Amino acid sequence: MRNFLFIILFILFSTILKAQTGESSHIKISLLTCSPGEDLYTSFGHTAIRIIDSAKHSDVVFNYGTFNFDQPNFYLKFARGKLNYMLDESTFSDFMYEYYEDKRGVTEQDLSLSDAEKKFVITFLQNNYLPQNREYKYDFLYDNCATRTRDILFNKLQGVHLNKEIVDSNTTFRDLIHFYLDKSGQPWSKLGIDILLGSPTDKKLNNRTSMFLPDFLSKGVGEATIHGKPYVSSSRQLLPDHAAGDVQGKYTPLILFSCICIFYLLLFYLFRKNVFVTGLLNSILLYITGLLGLLLLFMWFGTDHQTCKNNYNLLWALPTNFIAAFFIWKKREVLRKYFFIVAIVTVLLLICWLFLPQHFNIALLPFCILMMIVYGRLARK
Repeated sequence: MRNFLFIILFILFSTILKAQTGESSHIKISLLTCSPGEDLYTSFGHTAIRIIDSAKHSDVVFNYGTFNFDQPNFYLKFARGKLNYMLDESTFSDFMYEYYEDKRGVTEQDLSLSDAEKKFVITFLQNNYLPQNREYKYDFLYDNCATRTRDILFNKLQGVHLNKEIVDSNTTFRDLIHFYLDKSGQPWSKLGIDILLGSPTDKKLNNRTSMFLPDFLSKGVGEATIHGKPYVSSSRQLLPDHAAGDVQGKYTPLILFSCICIFYLLLFYLFRKNVFVTGLLNSILLYITGLLGLLLLFMWFGTDHQTCKNNYNLLWALPTNFIAAFFIWKKREVLRKYFFIVAIVTVLLLICWLFLPQHFNIALLPFCILMMIVYGRLARK
């Protein structure tokens, strides 16, 4: 009888202990952070969530960074900011193979989650993976693989706190974008992004918004606590990061643009008495800036790219230049007034270059000086 009671108490104690330690103690959830690659679309790294279930012998990875090349009007949707990304589920080995082949590093951080929290994360991801839920409209700054994961780990779970600043108070979206593009040696991509992305990219970051990039999400999780204990119980490097050394060519666009502008002025001086050549040179500049201005207007009003709005590059890439280029061969008073006005606008732009609420790429400075000179000459005709 005594042995029987002992067995009953042992079973009850085991049941209580199991309830306390949790039915999902065989489950481990971790954050995977992948280092940047060489291509532009991989320059900022990647984020995913790994779930190991030893009871089911499963090891899967969920990531929000995939899209379907075969969807209708793929390139048009991409240009207009209407491209749908989606949550993908893959085996851990398949996920790692790509980064092994590309020689990109992968870091894993084990998360200190209770059984209930593990179950919530798994249920949430499985529900998100349903065909009707897995797609979302991608936004580079506000809705991407890192922000989707951030919202799960910091917004959906209770008791998570991050009191330490993970970025300097004056850091902007553009500052972090520049950091990665400089690191990967992509000065032309940096120039293109600085032209296309407007003043929203120059907003100052806080802890939450800085985690739009995988490395800073990893840093935020590493500095955070959950229910008063460290959010990360352990971390490890799964694949080494074969980062490139010091990258040269950071100022290549500035040097090239300066040479082009000097060459233009030299040509203009040599053929200053040839009306056809000088008119052709001027019209080329007007067409280029006019077409670029029309593109910036389209990106602002014709797409869903929030970061392309309020673009101060329109102060030098004037869409009206495209129209003026057709009439540059004719001497009209209205043209003289137009070029006088845009010359003043360009002078003010140069004076306020460092004070406007948007960063201008330094490579554009010689080009804007050239345009000021050209506008001034055309205003005196």
